[in-house]
Amino acid sequence: MTNYLTILLFTSISILGCGNSVSIESKDATHLVDNEKYYFLDVRTLVEHDNMSIPNTYCIPVQEISKRLSELEEQKDKIIVVYCRSGNRSSKATKILNDNGFNAVNLIGGMNKWDGETITNN
Repeated sequence: MTNYLTILLFTSISILGCGNSVSIESKDATHLVDNEKYYFLDVRTLVEHDNMSIPNTYCIPVQEISKRLSELEEQKDKIIVVYCRSGNRSSKATKILNDNGFNAVNLIGGMNKWDGETITNN
């Protein structure tokens, strides 16, 4: 079942990847949060991240991503699911990551469309 789900999700990711950045829908990404092959990255501000985020995610604001790529080196063997509030900032960050040798996908609709669990860090 796990292999079937992974194949199905890769197919979904590939089909949505015809634009500027590869994307994944919330309904598919919610199944990947606990999968060790995926790493979720929040590119909103730290305040936004603390107010509400996907559990166990790291935050690097999009305006800092180019300068902080070294912090993500350990994640190069994973698919990085990049998210923000609506999907605009994460689309930009996904392109930067992919241009620098990472395997990143943009979470379509960001937190606005997220159907999974959230936490508050306040």
